[in-house]
Amino acid sequence: MAQVTVEINGKPYTVGCENGQEGRVRELAALFDKQVRIVADEVGALGETRLMLMGALLLSDELADARARLAHAQNDLARVQSDYARSEARAVTALDAAAERLEGLTAG
Repeated sequence: MAQVTVEINGKPYTVGCENGQEGRVRELAALFDKQVRIVADEVGALGETRLMLMGALLLSDELADARARLAHAQNDLARVQSDYARSEARAVTALDAAAERLEGLTAG
């Protein structure tokens, strides 16, 4: 198991991670650090625990919004795919009917 030291609001923290995941942990820590710094700038002096909690809540809120948008997009995609399938079926039926009419005209 690897260890990575990340900085959150100017303080170093050493965390463990899977080997090879050090870069990802640094990216996530930078994202979290950004949120914590926003809270610190907006709210001012808070205890470290409350500051971390507020940063985590902001990220959780963003994640919940992203999940809701994804679910909405997936529902829209399913509806469009269903509409497409129905349209395709109608087109096939219309082409089959047209082919039958043409065969009838050429046979007669």
